Amino acid sequence: MILKVDGIEFSYNSHPVLSNISFEVNRGEILSILGNNGAGKTTLLKCISRILKPVRGVVFVDGKSLSDISATEIARKISYVPQRQDVSRFTVFDTVLLGRKPYIRWDVSKKDLLIVEEILDRLGLKTLALKYLDQLSGGELQKVSIARALAQDPEILLLDEPTNNLDLKNQIEAIRIIRDITRSGNIASIVVIHDLNLAMRFSDKFLLLKENTIFAYGDMEVMTPENISSVYGVKVTVEKINGIPVVIPLEDVLL
Repeated sequence: MILKVDGIEFSYNSHPVLSNISFEVNRGEILSILGNNGAGKTTLLKCISRILKPVRGVVFVDGKSLSDISATEIARKISYVPQRQDVSRFTVFDTVLLGRKPYIRWDVSKKDLLIVEEILDRLGLKTLALKYLDQLSGGELQKVSIARALAQDPEILLLDEPTNNLDLKNQIEAIRIIRDITRSGNIASIVVIHDLNLAMRFSDKFLLLKENTIFAYGDMEVMTPENISSVYGVKVTVEKINGIPVVIPLEDVLL
């Protein structure tokens, strides 16, 4: 087990956003966090990455409380990809290179440059390396953000809607890359995602949030039509097509 979240609670201006959130993620696993808008998914990622400080509860990384780990060490262990990206006058290459910042002491090394080149190649961004961010499409920007996170060489990868702005082909490609890196690098990935079918196709575990707390948590067994319907307020069925589970909303049936 690389990550343990124990009893996390968080409030904005005394308004509860997360209540008693506990779960674990092992190395080599992808956990999808699911739920309606406002369920606290993004806030949970920010609590795990220590962008936000929970009012109660503890996040453990490799058995050590996050509050006992330095900011530099957290940056080496945890990489976070937010929903929205700042578009600045940086090139793609320099932006991804910024992911190496926790490891750079005096100057960029050959190893840093090689890592960036390999990641750009793996994500199909090599031809865009010298382009500026404000010249990119939304989908290209999203892939650059993922590349920068991977350049940190994290043990825990946090992604908030990583398929946002991507077309169907690039959605599948991005999630497949995340899965492959999670497996080959023996890291843990936690993904906030709205596409239930992508989540079920590529994830190992699922955390369903409803009314700011955990409604269900576990492997594929928790992704039942009953649980999905209860969380999303839409009656659904789950069918298999070529062995792949697919969530199908039932027309005009709102709960």
